[in-house]
Amino acid sequence: MQSPSLDAFKLQQHFQFLGFSSYHYTLPSIRKPKYCYPCVSCNLKRDKVKGKENVWSIDNEMSKTEKERDKPTRRRKRGGKRMRRNVTRKTKGDKVMISGAMLMEVDTVLQTQEPVILPAWNTFVSSVSGIWKGVGAVFSPITAEMEPIEIGNKNEHLFDCYTLSRIDVEPSPSASQRSIIRRKVNWVTVNPHGDVPESNGGDNRSLEKPTGATSSFHMHETPDRKSRNLPKFESFDFGKTDIMEEDIMGMEPGLVFFEDGSYSRGPVDIPVGESDESKYYLSPTFKFEQCLVKGCHKRLRIVHTIEFSNGGSDIQTLRVAVYEEQWVSTANLADQSDMELDVKPFSQRRRVQPSELTGSWKVFEMSATPIYGEDNTTEETDRVPYVYLCTENLKKRSLPENPVYFGEEEMLDMQDATVLWLPGGVTSYVDVNKDGTLCIGVGWYSDEGMNLVMERDYETDGKLKEVRWKSEMKRRWTNPPPM
Repeated sequence: MQSPSLDAFKLQQHFQFLGFSSYHYTLPSIRKPKYCYPCVSCNLKRDKVKGKENVWSIDNEMSKTEKERDKPTRRRKRGGKRMRRNVTRKTKGDKVMISGAMLMEVDTVLQTQEPVILPAWNTFVSSVSGIWKGVGAVFSPITAEMEPIEIGNKNEHLFDCYTLSRIDVEPSPSASQRSIIRRKVNWVTVNPHGDVPESNGGDNRSLEKPTGATSSFHMHETPDRKSRNLPKFESFDFGKTDIMEEDIMGMEPGLVFFEDGSYSRGPVDIPVGESDESKYYLSPTFKFEQCLVKGCHKRLRIVHTIEFSNGGSDIQTLRVAVYEEQWVSTANLADQSDMELDVKPFSQRRRVQPSELTGSWKVFEMSATPIYGEDNTTEETDRVPYVYLCTENLKKRSLPENPVYFGEEEMLDMQDATVLWLPGGVTSYVDVNKDGTLCIGVGWYSDEGMNLVMERDYETDGKLKEVRWKSEMKRRWTNPPPM
């Protein structure tokens, strides 16, 4: 099925930015936004700026040499790939924050790895199907700022959207599987104001521990913010609104799912190899959609759009789209519920801070590892077989060694700028570690002390390595109670 356009604006028609559709496509006609985007590259070159000459140039050179020798380096090899980010200077009052990767270490192994029963497709389909109401927004991969998703009738930029998804289960036309999932999404865009400013001047970048006043309000509330009256979800007739997308999902090779409705979707193989200069105009682009479910009736979906060029050596994040949805009824019944949507637009919610994720966590992890071979498909479908394992540990998460902010100064090296801290307790990261493994991850933190995580790893040869689902519970005591 043809993938929807990834353009962030709509000029004469509504562009679709969400997808259960094919993951491989090229974008020869897409307008490049004026934002600078993060990129992984193995050919990082920096232009040298000629300094002002003076009579003390010899002393200056000696001093510069000593400083460079004493200065700790922030660069590291990444298996032929490097995180390269085009730097954008921001104003001093900019509230948007990104940071390096959080440091995670295992304190105690509570349960070693052991196999888990494979999730049942029918159970997963039952968990996903139904009518979902929700909100959505798009964020810059380099600054984590909200980006406009459409141009309104008055030629204004609109930043938030309401969505109504109808997910039906249908018999599969293929004999290899019994059922497929069909999704139809209607949407309407609101909010010409962008992100709601905070009363403290918008400085939301502190890495200090949250105070009692800060941690007392809910992640989805908007304390100390100048709220703007946006139309409510219930004020729109979604039967007359535009269709964002229609697509189908089956047991495809790159889909890893869990019985609660969580899933990670993307390609099994990313094209990696020698760069062909004659095909410089071809840049394979994939969508990676990951979904986390909380309490069976709420879920978070994040869609990363990533471009791979120069034989996979350059990896550029083009777009980060976030949706939070609430289940309201089964798909075979029309939505007759008068209950208000219990999800606020992202522009009116605070951003989670790194300090809220520090400390000791009890982590239950399930991993799915694909099995490759001469015949790497199952008998029933063309799906790659997976082995599911689980483990449980006590882990300690600490602040990044090199926090990166926008607003104070222009950073010279953004190698460690990895995590986007988004509204509603959402974190997003695309990074290549020192071994060359590409990790695409999302997190969803709530004030109950729970953090859900989904991560997708790719090897240096472009093959899917592992998908991990984690449920992290924060330890709120100094000493564990006696058993």
